Amino acid sequence: MGLAYHTELYLFVFLPLVVLVYHFSSQKMRRAVLILAGYLFFWSFSRWMVLYLIAVSGLIYGAGRWMEHLKETGRARAKEFPSKERSAIKKQYKAKEKRVLMAGIIILLGILAYLKYCNFFIQNMNRIAMAAGKDFYLEPQKLLIPIGISFYTLEAIGYMADVYWGRIKAEHNWAKVALFLGFFPQIMEGPISSWKDTADALWECRPVQSQNLVKGIVRIAWGMFKKIVVADRLSVVVTAIFDSYTDYHGVMIIVAAVAYTLQLYMEFSGCMDIVIGSGNLFGVDLPENFRQPFFSGNASEFWRRWHITLGAWLKAYVFYPVSVSGLVKKWNHFARKHFGKYLTKMGIFAMTLFPVWICNGLWHGAQWNYILYGMYYFVILLAGEAVSPVREKVLDRFHLDCKALYWRVPQILKTWVIIFTGEMFFRANGAAAGFHMFRSIFHGFEFYRLWDGTLLGLGLNAADLMAAGFGILVVAVADILKERKLLNWDKLQEMKFPVRWMLYYALIFVVIVLGAYGTGYQQVDLIYAGF
Repeated sequence: MGLAYHTELYLFVFLPLVVLVYHFSSQKMRRAVLILAGYLFFWSFSRWMVLYLIAVSGLIYGAGRWMEHLKETGRARAKEFPSKERSAIKKQYKAKEKRVLMAGIIILLGILAYLKYCNFFIQNMNRIAMAAGKDFYLEPQKLLIPIGISFYTLEAIGYMADVYWGRIKAEHNWAKVALFLGFFPQIMEGPISSWKDTADALWECRPVQSQNLVKGIVRIAWGMFKKIVVADRLSVVVTAIFDSYTDYHGVMIIVAAVAYTLQLYMEFSGCMDIVIGSGNLFGVDLPENFRQPFFSGNASEFWRRWHITLGAWLKAYVFYPVSVSGLVKKWNHFARKHFGKYLTKMGIFAMTLFPVWICNGLWHGAQWNYILYGMYYFVILLAGEAVSPVREKVLDRFHLDCKALYWRVPQILKTWVIIFTGEMFFRANGAAAGFHMFRSIFHGFEFYRLWDGTLLGLGLNAADLMAAGFGILVVAVADILKERKLLNWDKLQEMKFPVRWMLYYALIFVVIVLGAYGTGYQQVDLIYAGF
């Protein structure tokens, strides 16, 4: 398992030891401490494949310096020519920069694609051959995938693209690049940071301060509350139903879909709390990855609140380049003459949205249900955009306030249905299983399964269900307060000292007492560590 964020080895040995060594080191040595801690963390999972992370750091460092050299050379050469010829010289060197960028991207995505999707391709080729009656079989390969490759690959591509676009200057110190990619709290599950987000704060290596320690420890405890009080218990129910989905139908499939959505939220957001809290210990504020997603009024808003850094990356490095591409410009020019404003807009929306969601699906893994998941949201968002003019007319015609509860609540409930359905397909054991589960919702609904003891037959006793329910209620209340801007770290600091520390100790006490660990509990691996 390695030094997973929720393990005793990480929380009570590795993390405190790194903080201690960091604290007693000089500023320059602190940088070395964090880099070495990152490589040790990586090694605990992937052993010698830590060399891959080092190589990626070297690759983007070299690509950045090369592109910077070409920029400077292009500017210098342009000055040697008359003003009419300068534009051509700059374009020539910009094309060279683009080749460097594309080479770096192709190398990184090529390795990622081979490691994650090679066997997926082989399996589907074998299935096609079998269906066609051909005597053809490719042997699946035994591949070792470096931990967190999907996360730091995106960070690496983002760094090179930002240098190419001139958003940042190429870094001249390889160690700073290595620390940016190899900061140990982020390696396994993100959040996916841009260079501007974290590079300077990491390199500054601020001294350990008591307020940062308290902030970090409380955030870590909150993450552990979500993970081991709620998510690990819901995992039992989710596994029981999804692994034997043919034995269930109706309301029990809905239970599975809702339970998995809550499990995923509690675990992934809880893990982000642990990661962000770990960064706080060193005075580093990592990007937030969740912002009360279950208060979203539509699917688009949901994805602005859920896995925020992945959405931001896809918007910056997929959506934006496609939106200014020649293909979109040609469509815009052609469609305005032949189809009108509405269809032109819908065409552009579809052309820019499709690559975002196919990338989102593929990023999660080499399974058809992940691709289906991406296409599901593509269709939902496209449909939402298509009917938006009608929605605006209805709101205007009947003088409805879209911020009022009578409108907002039904929109949130509608979004929940979209979310739960999407996560059911996401978790299903393949696309076929997902469609089977979806169809089975609509026959033999049997509401009484909720109270006839069926739930207790899924592996949790009444005390476990009550503990999970209590945890969900606490997180829901906290999210309501956050949504209404009544709860954040600054608000906590404004509370009286005894009240504030009573809440801190209560949180830690609840984690110790109600946490699903010890005899009778099996430690549950982190879901997003596998992506």
